[in-house]
Amino acid sequence: MKAVSVAGSSDDPKIGTTGERARSAAEPDGAVRSADGGPGPSPTAETGTTAEAAEPDGPEAAEPADREPEEDRAPNAAAETEAKPAPQSAGADESAGVAGTAGTDREDGADAAPSPAAPSGIGQAEDAGGEADSSTASEPEDAEDESPEAGTPPAAADEDDATPAPARPLVADRAEQPAADPATAGPPDADRTAAPGHPEAPEATEPAHDDDNDPAPEAGTPPTAADEDVAAPEPAPGSSPRTAPRRPSWARGSESDAERTSRFVALEPLDDPAPAAAPTPPTAVGDAPREAVAAPLDLLAELTNTAPPPETPRRTALRRVKIWTPILLLLAGAVCGAQLLRPLPAPKLVGSAPLHTLDGQLTIPWPAKGQGAVRVSGSGDIGTFGEQKPVPTASVAKVMTAYVVLKDRPLRKADSGPDITVDAKTVADGTSTSESRIEGLSAGTKFSQLDMLKMLMIPSGNNVARLLARWDTGTDSEAAFVDKMNAAAKELGMNDTTYTDPSGLEASTVSTAADQLKLAEAIMKDEAFRSVVALPDAQIKGLPTPIYNNNGSLLTAGLSIRGIKTGSSTAAGGALMWAAYKSVGDETPLILGTLMDQHVESGPDPDGANSLLLVKANSKKIIEAVRAALASVPAVRKGDPVGYVDDGLGGRTRLVAARDLNVIGVPGQQLRLSLTAAAETVPHAAKAGSEVGVLTVGDGAGAKSVPVAVQRDLAEPSFGSRITRLG
Repeated sequence: MKAVSVAGSSDDPKIGTTGERARSAAEPDGAVRSADGGPGPSPTAETGTTAEAAEPDGPEAAEPADREPEEDRAPNAAAETEAKPAPQSAGADESAGVAGTAGTDREDGADAAPSPAAPSGIGQAEDAGGEADSSTASEPEDAEDESPEAGTPPAAADEDDATPAPARPLVADRAEQPAADPATAGPPDADRTAAPGHPEAPEATEPAHDDDNDPAPEAGTPPTAADEDVAAPEPAPGSSPRTAPRRPSWARGSESDAERTSRFVALEPLDDPAPAAAPTPPTAVGDAPREAVAAPLDLLAELTNTAPPPETPRRTALRRVKIWTPILLLLAGAVCGAQLLRPLPAPKLVGSAPLHTLDGQLTIPWPAKGQGAVRVSGSGDIGTFGEQKPVPTASVAKVMTAYVVLKDRPLRKADSGPDITVDAKTVADGTSTSESRIEGLSAGTKFSQLDMLKMLMIPSGNNVARLLARWDTGTDSEAAFVDKMNAAAKELGMNDTTYTDPSGLEASTVSTAADQLKLAEAIMKDEAFRSVVALPDAQIKGLPTPIYNNNGSLLTAGLSIRGIKTGSSTAAGGALMWAAYKSVGDETPLILGTLMDQHVESGPDPDGANSLLLVKANSKKIIEAVRAALASVPAVRKGDPVGYVDDGLGGRTRLVAARDLNVIGVPGQQLRLSLTAAAETVPHAAKAGSEVGVLTVGDGAGAKSVPVAVQRDLAEPSFGSRITRLG
C-alpha cells in the first residue's frame, strides 16, 4: 500500500508547517489525525521527511546526511519539537496531512539560509558536502488512494510499508531550546538534493531499520530508552530506502497544536529578559534534570557567597582580640625569654637599724660653758657638750703637727728616727717670752726625730713646731706644711677645722671639740706618739734641763690618763685633749675626750694660764664619771633579727645573729651598727643557718663584730619576679 503526499499550492511556508502540526497528532500505531482531530491519511516517507525538513535549525549544528539511522538525533528532535509553536494554516491540504510547500519552495532554486533559531537535527541534516537530505521531496500523488483510513489498524501486509518510527526520549527541559518560527523559515538552498522520484535524486542505498516486532508506543506515553531499538518503517514499494525514514518521536504525541501553541506562548521571553545563560548540553536518558544537578551548586554558592553579618561593636572587639592575641602572646614570650636570660642582680645585706642604744642612762658632768666630746674607742661616741663651733685651739694644734710628721716620716718601735739640725731661726724663736718655747738651743745642734717629738708634745715648744714644719717640707717657710695640716684634717673628716700655723699660737687656727676628738683617735694609733704623750717628763741629751709635761697633775692622778695635749692662750682660754684607760674584764678600752673654750670668769688670766687650770679640773670630772660607768653590756643576743638579704628583685630573707655579743660602753650610749658580707659576694641561695654576713657594733679601732646567718633557706628570685623586673 502506497502513501500519497500532496504538495501545497501556496507559496506561504506556513502551509507546510501546518500540515506538519496536523500530523503531530498521529496515533501510536502510525495513523495520522487531521488538524481538526479527525483521521487523516497515513504519512508517507516523503511526508515525514518534509515535516522534518520544515523544522528550523536550533542551537546545535545540523548533522551530515550520512549519519543514519536517525535514532542518534532522536532525543534532540523530540525535545526540540515539543516547544515548537503550532500555528494554524488555512491551506486546503491540512486535513489530508499535506506536506506543505517547503519542498516545493526548494525547487525554485532560491537560496535561503535556514533560520538561526531553528532546532538542529530534525529534517535539515546535511552531509559533509553541504547537500540536504533527499527526504525533502514529495511522493507521487497516486499514493493517496492507498492510504489507510484514520483509526484503522494497519494490516499485516502493511507493516513493512509503514512501521512506526521508534519513540525518542524527551529532553527534561524544553524551555531552554528556542522554538523556530515557521513563518520566518526561508526556502531551502537550490543546490540541495531533490526528493525521491525527482530526476536528480540519487538512489538511496541505506536500508531502513526493519525490526517490526516491537509494538508501537501508545499515544502520550513518554519514550523510553527501549524505543531507541525500534526499527524504522520499510520504504514503500517503488521508493528508495532513504525516502521512508521513521517519523520523529514528537509527531506521535497526543498533545494538540493548540496546547503546544499555548505552551510556546507561555515560554515567550519577557520584554526585558535577563541575560541568557550559556547553552547546556542535553542530558542523556536516565540523567537527573539540570535543576537537580544545580541544586547542590546553588546551595554551595549560597553558603560560600553569603554576605558577612553586619558589623557590631562586639564583633569588632572579637576580631581585634583574634588579631592581637597571637601578637601579644609572641611579644610576651619574647619579653619573658629576655627577662629570664638577664643576669640576676647581686644580693646585698641590709641592716634593720643603724643604731643600737644600750640600756640605762649616764649623766656626764659637763661644764657650764665651752664645748666638749667624749668617746670610747671601739664602742663609739658617748656624748658631746656645747655648740660645736670653730674656736681657737691654742697648743692643741701641735697634735696635728705631730700627726703629719709621723705620717710623712713614721717611726718604728724603739726607733728614734733621723737627726734634725737646729737652725738659727729656731734659736731666735726660743728667746721669745710671749709663748712657750725650748730654751738653750744652739744653731747646728742635732736631735733625733723622737727627741724633737718629745720637745714638741711635753713642754709644748712653739719654736720646735716651726722647725719640724720646715724640716718635713725641706723649705724655709712653714706655709707648705700648713697646707699638709689642712689636707690631713679633711681626710679625717674635720670639716670645721682650719690651720694657719703649726704651733696654734695664731688665733686663726680654729677647730671644734668633735673634730679634735677624731684627730685624737687617729693619732693614738701610732705607738711612737702614745709613748711620748704618756711621759710626765723627759731628759733629752743636748738640753741643759729636763722637760716636764704640762698635764702632769692629771697623769699622776691615778686615773690612767695617758696624755694627750694641753693648750692655753688668751683667745683660746683653756683646752685639753686627753686619753685614759680602764680595764673591763680582760679588756682595756681607750677613753678619749676633748674640752675646749674654757675661760675663767674672774681674775686675771695672762696667756690663759688660769683657764688651763680650769680645763684640767673640768676634764678630770668627766674622766672619772665615764670610767665609773664604763662596763661590758650585751648588745646582741643569738637569734635576734639584725637585718635581711635583699635579692635585688624584691625578695627578702631575714638575718639573725649567730651568737651573743657584748660591748664595752656606758648606759644610754648609742652604738652604731653596720652589716657587711662575710665574703666578697652574697650567695643567691643558701641553707637556713648559713652565715652570710657580719654585724659590727660600734665604730673605730676596737669595734666588735658577730656573724649573722639566714633564718630560712635563701632561694633565688622567683619566676614571676624575674620576668616582671624593671631594673
